[in-house]
Amino acid sequence: MIKTEVAVIGSGPGGYTAAFRAADLGKKVVLIERYESLGGVCLNVGCIPSKALLHTAQIINEASESSNIGVTFSEPDIDIDAIRLNKNNTVSKLTSGIKALAKARKVQIISGYGKFASPNSIVVDSEGKESESELIEFEQCIIAAGSSVTKIPSFPFDDPRVMDSTDALELESIPKRLLIVGGGIIGLEMATVYSALGSEITVVELAEQLIASADKDIVNPLLKRIKKQYSNIFLSTKVTSIKALKGGIKVGFDGKDAPEFDTFDKVLVSVGRSPNGKLIDADKAGINVDDRGFISVDRQMKTNVNNIYAIGDIVGQPMLAHKAVHEAKVAAEVICGHKSGFDALTIPSVAYTDPEVAWTGKTEKEIKEQGIGYDKGVFPWAASGRSLSIGRSEGITKALFDKETGRIIGMGICGTNAGELIAEATLAIEMGCDMADIALTVHAHPTLSETTAFAVEMAEGTITDLMPPKKRKDKL
Repeated sequence: MIKTEVAVIGSGPGGYTAAFRAADLGKKVVLIERYESLGGVCLNVGCIPSKALLHTAQIINEASESSNIGVTFSEPDIDIDAIRLNKNNTVSKLTSGIKALAKARKVQIISGYGKFASPNSIVVDSEGKESESELIEFEQCIIAAGSSVTKIPSFPFDDPRVMDSTDALELESIPKRLLIVGGGIIGLEMATVYSALGSEITVVELAEQLIASADKDIVNPLLKRIKKQYSNIFLSTKVTSIKALKGGIKVGFDGKDAPEFDTFDKVLVSVGRSPNGKLIDADKAGINVDDRGFISVDRQMKTNVNNIYAIGDIVGQPMLAHKAVHEAKVAAEVICGHKSGFDALTIPSVAYTDPEVAWTGKTEKEIKEQGIGYDKGVFPWAASGRSLSIGRSEGITKALFDKETGRIIGMGICGTNAGELIAEATLAIEMGCDMADIALTVHAHPTLSETTAFAVEMAEGTITDLMPPKKRKDKL
């Protein structure tokens, strides 16, 4: 039996951050992780390996399009083994770094699957073997057990040609024809990778647009580009069946433009993730878990059980690593007696597609649904000197403002490095900035970041790089 002050279940970005912060504040900490390496889904089979592969895809795509600016490269010699090794090395550097930081902080790592035995104890089974179980007694606990890939029971996942996102990241082979089921962020990122490596891509999405949580006009530049690159993109279309046959994976469709059946070499099913709340025997600790597997928490990340906290994917949308990190610090600080709370006004989202799609604050869809009066400014990157100079004019930046207060309440960007650019708008929302605060901030020229200021100037009616859409009375 091991006794500790703080037990943390899960070593993803939220889990290890919570453990490290609690240790830095003087607590004895035990970190429980079911897998051999630390870092959770994000570092091992999620955001980090996918970004390594997306960088490879970016290089291939830029080289193939460079003839437009007078530089022509020969066809790339793609070494899948080397690409896979680079991805794995990137992951290894980060996971080993976390292990070293845990050791330096004297955080005890326990390997195995942790489940509650009571409000003050966890049983950790080594590889599911009860005979090798370890009992952890704790004063406080932070649940950071994350989420799992959502699998549709009727799909033949026992066939290796039917993949989830984890399988796809293994990059075992490059299929000639690949179907992506789900037009969300993960599915489209993997489509970007496999398309660059030579696969003929078909995307099928049940909703009427790709990346349904973002505004349609922000996603459109991406859609227009990949329509030219991919074999098919079927929207408002349902997959009715998937059958594993000797000659391929036969898929049935129900949609306006989709065929009744088609056959693919591989299928990637990417229809979201499900929280792991029902997999940790939370009931034995008295923790409330809803039907979907989410655990409710207050602003201090505390569950209905006074000494147990929860963070990350398991507490609700959005399921993003950067949200979990901030929640983790709150939970650890509250445990250590600090006055802390999670009250972020916005959490940015990024799709690392080509071009990237990023948004923060309220979307225009949400604003309309909530009946909020608003002003909008949209700047097309076709008028950006920096965008034109790199041969990528398809982008767009949209700024949304509260009509009453003039404060920024949302921004969407589609274009090169949109994920980096969205930080300014996120800070502006947190700071309560209005149009003038952003428009009068001198942005370097020529940069893509200028498009943020230009979108605001479009809303103000003060733009000079384009014809202003309107004149605001307070500017006359």
